[in-house]
Amino acid sequence: MVDNNQTAKTISLEPYKINASKVNYQLSARELHQETLLKKQGKLASSGALAVNTGEFTGRSPKDRFIVKDDITKDRIWWGDINIPFESDKFDALYDRITGYLEDKEVYVRDCYACADVNYKLNIRVINEYPWSNMFVFNMFLRPNEEELESFDPEWVVVNAPGFMAIPDRDGTRQHNFAILNFTRKVAIVGGTGYTGEIKKGIFSALNFILPVFKNTLPMHCSANVGEEGDTAIFFGLSGTGKTTLSADPNRKLIGDDEHGWTAENTVFNFEGGCYAKAIDLSEDKEPDIYRAIKPGAILENVIMDENGVVDYTDSSITQNTRVSYPIYHIDNIQIPSIGHNPKNIFFLTADAFGVLPPISKLTPGQAAYHFISGYTAKVAGTEEGIDEPLPSFSACFGAPFMPLHPTKYAEMLSAKMQEAGVNVWLVNTGWTGGPYGEGKRMKLKYTRAMITAAMEDQLEDVDYVMHPIFGLNVPQSCPNVPSEVLNPRDTWGDREAYDKKAQALANSFNENFKQFEEFANEEIMAGAPNS
Repeated sequence: MVDNNQTAKTISLEPYKINASKVNYQLSARELHQETLLKKQGKLASSGALAVNTGEFTGRSPKDRFIVKDDITKDRIWWGDINIPFESDKFDALYDRITGYLEDKEVYVRDCYACADVNYKLNIRVINEYPWSNMFVFNMFLRPNEEELESFDPEWVVVNAPGFMAIPDRDGTRQHNFAILNFTRKVAIVGGTGYTGEIKKGIFSALNFILPVFKNTLPMHCSANVGEEGDTAIFFGLSGTGKTTLSADPNRKLIGDDEHGWTAENTVFNFEGGCYAKAIDLSEDKEPDIYRAIKPGAILENVIMDENGVVDYTDSSITQNTRVSYPIYHIDNIQIPSIGHNPKNIFFLTADAFGVLPPISKLTPGQAAYHFISGYTAKVAGTEEGIDEPLPSFSACFGAPFMPLHPTKYAEMLSAKMQEAGVNVWLVNTGWTGGPYGEGKRMKLKYTRAMITAAMEDQLEDVDYVMHPIFGLNVPQSCPNVPSEVLNPRDTWGDREAYDKKAQALANSFNENFKQFEEFANEEIMAGAPNS
């Protein structure tokens, strides 16, 4: 385990109105691991990783995420069900109540930063109630060295108190848990939930506002890797589409697996210093890099273990959203620092459970913006209670819960950058072929890998393309190491009339979903829509 351990010292929290009984400043990962075990807040897995239970909440609570409405945000934020306004005076009062709750408690403080590119670096001070939450911060954010710590000046502060329960009638929250951003005070508060993802997603949400508004940089919910020639590839995709799997390529170096910025200078940088991967059904065969990263220094969340600490990754009795966090250096093949240059290919990954989208197609700039705003995948039967057949699922910009601006703002930035850099954009269906879920079969991973490799190696430049009659997508008619009959989804169905009906139904779902964005979208974006 690499600790990045600094000499033991403390720090005053007076500027934050916190009068803690003990301030543990910049403890190493090993020390935080031991503190968690001593306080009986976690257990040791057989791999040497720390296993914790996050309590009542095992995932994010989007309806309890708020942004303070003030002079900075009132005319810029896309207010609504995703970005819920919160009053400044309510925030101030709630902040005072949280800091009062932490009085006379032992707390854990970590100075860290986001954004691997020094030109965009955001210094953060995180104050945690629990040691394992602070260890998560060590894993997930970038770690300053001792020299950087000597002159460290935090720009943002996060106060995280899982044990503090808000009183909705008094505090203005929806229920007892909350995650609130205040851009004027540059403070984030997270309370009433032990789910650590709220901490990282809070800062990610802040950067999704700061970078485009003040830094002319596009923030992206994506993974990224870089080839031997320095060509960067970006992978967008919602949960279950293969974003982490496909970006972990033994022939390319990983830049990061979740959150990145694309600058005006056409560099792509990782926001984070670690990875936060889903662990459900994890195996060494399917996800060797993630599996091998689960060792001392990693934190497993909400998994089931036997008496010997052996994890059953198939057990979802606590949650389907089992997780593991680990510092990025637990992965062998990484880009150091986490910055790529010259983006060449962008892949939008979708797991189409209806089996109608082509396994790979090339997008025009307008189509790229349209599909980016749409953020489509499909939920299959059994993933959520009450889902008995595939359902279309849309999440704007492949990360709607974290996007404070209107989705078309990000899409217009993407279109402009794409055209300036001459980037190829591909829609890749990692879902079903030969029929919908329950009738067809999942696209073979080896075929998807072959198509992505062919795209990155320019092997799809000189092949013939045909336009999909309903979605208007340009579909290659040949691809190395992929049977040609796989490339045209209609040809894989036994009943082509049934395919046409299913494809039209999905196209209608796209267009119905996009109605909420039409008034903000330009003609080029609207031209990327499928036929009604």
